[in-house]
Amino acid sequence: MESRVGTSTIGVSIAVPEPFGSLLQQRRAGFGDPQALGIPTHVTLLPPTEVDPEALPAIEDHLAEVAASGRPFELRLDGTDTFRPLSPVVYVRLVRGAEECRTLQERVRSGPLERELQFPYHPHVTIAHGIAEEALDRAFEALADFRASWVATGFALYEQGDDGVWRLEREFGFPADHTATVPHQSSHADLPTGAADAAASGR
Repeated sequence: MESRVGTSTIGVSIAVPEPFGSLLQQRRAGFGDPQALGIPTHVTLLPPTEVDPEALPAIEDHLAEVAASGRPFELRLDGTDTFRPLSPVVYVRLVRGAEECRTLQERVRSGPLERELQFPYHPHVTIAHGIAEEALDRAFEALADFRASWVATGFALYEQGDDGVWRLEREFGFPADHTATVPHQSSHADLPTGAADAAASGR
C-alpha cells in the first residue's frame, strides 16, 4: 500500500517475539513472498491505514489510552490455515488469545483511528501472501506443525517507509501492575522438521 502525497501509512500490531518472529519471517521469504523482509512478523490490530502526519500525536495519545486499559494475555500459535479462495494468504493459526485480540483491535480502531475493515477481523500470523499457488501450498505444508506461545505485554505502532518497509515507531505496554495476574509462561515452540536448526543458526 503506497501513501498518497501528504499522508503516512501506519499499522498497529502485536509483534511475534524472537526467535519465532525472525524464523517465520525467513521462512516467508523462503516461500518467495517479496514482502517478507519488509514486514516484521506480527498479529495485526490495525491494518495499513493512511493518516495525516499532523494527526500522529493524537493517534499516539489514543493508543497510549488503549494500552493503559489493557492487560497481558497469552497468545498461542498452532498449525496453518488459509484464506483461499477469498484471498491468496496462508497463515499460522492463533488458537489462544483471539478474543483478547478482537477486543483490543476494536479499541484501537476507534477515535482517530476509526475505520471500516475490508474483511471481518480474524487474528492470525501471515506466512505467505500473493504468491503462486504452488508456493502457497508449500507454505501451508511446511509450517503445519509449527507451535509457539508467549505472553503479550503490549502492542506497537509501525509506519511504512517510501521503500515499502514497515518500521517500529513506538511501543505501548500494558500496565506493569497487571502482569502479576498472568500465570508465568515461558515462550516456547514446537518447530517443524528443519526449523529448529534454522532458528539455532539464525537462518
